[in-house]
Amino acid sequence: MDTIDQFLIRALEHHQAGRLDEAEPLYRQVLAVSPEHPDAWHLLGVIANQRREFGQAVSLIERAIALNRAQPLFHFNLGNAHAGLGQVEEAVANYRQSLALNPLQELAQVQLGLLLQEQGELQCARDCFQAALAMNPNSSETWNTLGNVWNELGDFNEALVYYRRALTLKPEMLAARLNAGNVCLDLGYLDEAEICYLAALERHPEFAEAHNNLGNLRKQQGRVEEAEACFLRSLELNPNLVQAHLNLGNVFKEQGRFKAAHASYERSLELDPEYAEALVNLGNVRRDLGKLEESLACYQQALELEPDLAEAWNNQGNVLRDLGQLDEALACYERALALEPGYRAAHSNYLCAMQYRAGVTLQEIAEASAAFDARHAGPLRLAQRPAFANTANPDRRLKLGFLSPDFGQHPVAFFLIKALENLDSSQFEIVCYNDRVLSDSWTARIQKTATTWREVAGLNDESVAQQICQDQIDILFDLAGHTDGNRLLVFARRPAPIQITWIGHEGTTGLLEMDFILADRHTIPVETEPFYRERVVRMPGGYVCWEPPAGAPEVGPLPALETGFVQFGSLNNPAKVTPAVVKLWAQVLGAVPGSRLLLKYKGFGEESVQARYRKLFAEQGINGSRIMFEGATAYPDYLNTYNQIDIALDPFPFGGAITTCDALWMGVPVVTCAGQTFASRHGLSHLMSAGVIETIASDHAAYVAIAAALAADFPALSRFRARLRDRVAGSALCDGPGFARGLEQVLRGVWADWCSEAR
Repeated sequence: MDTIDQFLIRALEHHQAGRLDEAEPLYRQVLAVSPEHPDAWHLLGVIANQRREFGQAVSLIERAIALNRAQPLFHFNLGNAHAGLGQVEEAVANYRQSLALNPLQELAQVQLGLLLQEQGELQCARDCFQAALAMNPNSSETWNTLGNVWNELGDFNEALVYYRRALTLKPEMLAARLNAGNVCLDLGYLDEAEICYLAALERHPEFAEAHNNLGNLRKQQGRVEEAEACFLRSLELNPNLVQAHLNLGNVFKEQGRFKAAHASYERSLELDPEYAEALVNLGNVRRDLGKLEESLACYQQALELEPDLAEAWNNQGNVLRDLGQLDEALACYERALALEPGYRAAHSNYLCAMQYRAGVTLQEIAEASAAFDARHAGPLRLAQRPAFANTANPDRRLKLGFLSPDFGQHPVAFFLIKALENLDSSQFEIVCYNDRVLSDSWTARIQKTATTWREVAGLNDESVAQQICQDQIDILFDLAGHTDGNRLLVFARRPAPIQITWIGHEGTTGLLEMDFILADRHTIPVETEPFYRERVVRMPGGYVCWEPPAGAPEVGPLPALETGFVQFGSLNNPAKVTPAVVKLWAQVLGAVPGSRLLLKYKGFGEESVQARYRKLFAEQGINGSRIMFEGATAYPDYLNTYNQIDIALDPFPFGGAITTCDALWMGVPVVTCAGQTFASRHGLSHLMSAGVIETIASDHAAYVAIAAALAADFPALSRFRARLRDRVAGSALCDGPGFARGLEQVLRGVWADWCSEAR
């Protein structure tokens, strides 16, 4: 007759060979003879774990532990059973008890680390994996897993060390290869990322995830069509790969194919309705399509799923700003920054939104901009400025660098092109750093002016700064400020001896490393200079030169002659039309009986926005039927809208810039009143450059009086309209050669000063 030990030995032989059905009855025979045999109870529990009968496993192993609490393996396998049931806290406690009894258990350290990582206890998880590696330094899986922890901790360089070690131990390890590629992509090590992805595909050509990741690389390299092909191949191999649908949508969005992007995001959400990132991206493309309320709903849904998703808060702020709900937008940006203090884009958005706020002061803007510098640029600042290799010769040909995400059909291009085309090429070499993915006829026109054209979209800030240093740029222009897609942290790295902000943003950047702001006497009066971090350098005339729109519609007759009433208009975005602006415009409408007001921009097509503004005007005694609304339209249609407007009203404290110029070109006078801030004064600058000073008001009372006087004399207003385009065309506002000569004079001056200091 078999003894208990013999039953146990035979059972273990079957168990180790995977013959669970043969092993189980033998363990039970042991218990029939010896009901208090802890090993038999434990091993029956192990079989239950292997069969995924985790509830039964818990009961069996707990019986074993009741008989022998000192056996670490019992606690380990009980942890496995609780983990199988999703009872994470119990599993963690079991693994910790097992390790308390015997710390030298590699597998227990790994399992505990995985659960702690899942719970977000990354520091503790890291310690577990480090302990496991101390016991088995040749475990490629643990090296890879520890790399994942460092990745989640945000230390990408350390993560890469661990992924590389995993690949040294096991070169064919696909997970480590992809992880290494992904972190290289995050770090901007694009060549190494490409090696990783291509090596993975060489071994696994049908692996959909690798094609997807290669697509991400191609997109970051600016090879958008190749990226699209990678994502399509990934989806061909795995049509249900949610991330590939999302990434394909991102490519479509960058190409301006918004409807296709919309479809891709919706497909990703069909596969995973709780995919918050897809909801955010769907909200983004709906904003691009002008569906602002639907966009807002996407962000709100994403935040219901992930209340601490900073990107959703930031993007929700953007849409609320578009809708004219400025206070709510500012609160969203503040929430995004509270969740993620290093969220530079949200901080820039906050600073931009401040400019629209009624009553905002230069002091408030200066303080908030300095806080941006301290938080984001300060950590990048060198202890001392670099010693540049640029030759300190005040008379030599200079290299001018222009960095912008807006080298295309964009107001920045409209204000920049004449300067670039008219600079003396014998004295100035132009290097353009194009941070824009889409190209159009404006991109091509700007590129023709450049001696050197560099595509930098997808490169990280450090790589862009290094390229600028290598190019030995003498004077580097920032053309974005705090607007979307800005590269202020390139300038924080000080890649050029002289750095100037111009055109893209209204006011100070706040950066200590930005040497100058290019302005004029109207945008920055002398008494306001202390509120700018940069030194103010002024053009002899206006601070920009404008290129009128080619193919603009002809100036039509005065609409009031046909309608019998005056139609005021503003084609500025709702964020500029604050309650204070409504109050002043209501006074204008009150002063001109029977007049109407047309508001047109993205957002004004939304019923909720229309209802809010009608209510605001009604509170000022103006019937809502006198307010007309139109949403965004294509540029030619937008220009033609001015043929429905008799007089344009400039908002405040953020006035119109390109809209002011467009209105003048279409024969529509613009009534403006300058305030303290740069954003409130560029209308003044453009009107002065155009020589149209009749509509510049000294205060709000004068603003109403000027508008009413224009509206009272249809014949005079009609003559004004008919002559305005020719006045503008012949003015300094459109004088490219004259502006370029003034700019050259300014640049030679700042360069001479630098040469004096460098010697």
